[in-house]
Amino acid sequence: MLTRFSLFHSPKLVLNNPTQFTSPFAFEITFECLQELDDDLEWRIFYVGNVESSQDLLLDEILVGPVPVGTNKFILSCDAPDYTMVKEILGVTVVLVTCSYRDREFIRVGYYVNNEYCHDDNDGTTGATSNNDEDRPPPVPLDITKVHRQILADKPRVTKFPIPWGDAMTEEEPPPQQQEEEEPNGTQETEETEEGEDEEEPENELEEMEDPT
Repeated sequence: MLTRFSLFHSPKLVLNNPTQFTSPFAFEITFECLQELDDDLEWRIFYVGNVESSQDLLLDEILVGPVPVGTNKFILSCDAPDYTMVKEILGVTVVLVTCSYRDREFIRVGYYVNNEYCHDDNDGTTGATSNNDEDRPPPVPLDITKVHRQILADKPRVTKFPIPWGDAMTEEEPPPQQQEEEEPNGTQETEETEEGEDEEEPENELEEMEDPT
């Protein structure tokens, strides 16, 4: 029998946005666990420093547990990437939030991130740039304090992977069936599920799970 897991999506779940490039990332994670888990969940945040080369930088990883049955919520946050490790700072890139159980990733949420250089005194918290900024190239070397970051929080890309949740972790998994659908809030979801599996949404009271770290 498979344990079921539901992740709730909302643009409000992306905190501290827009902001300066050097500001921490923060996500309010809300999910529903439909069966008791024997082990912790491992959450990770990746920053893609160069989309073309898939240079993924691991920003943080934490273990969350024990996970009670019901609706759980916590804040997942981490420092911004070391800009000296990012090949291309300006432009569009991706930040990924993943979750694994027993070393097997079962969900991945990706957000597009736009980094722009502000020549004026804009502190990067409004997400606005002037017309003059668009015409003026950024200086070399780049002043990282004038780079601001905006996450496209209303259009996350969600991918789910079927994994064995029980004790029989070595049993052969059936080939996944991939589906894509547009959710009402604009979330593009790619779900790899077992054929014939129906989603159920049980009624559970809200419980808040504290981050063990």
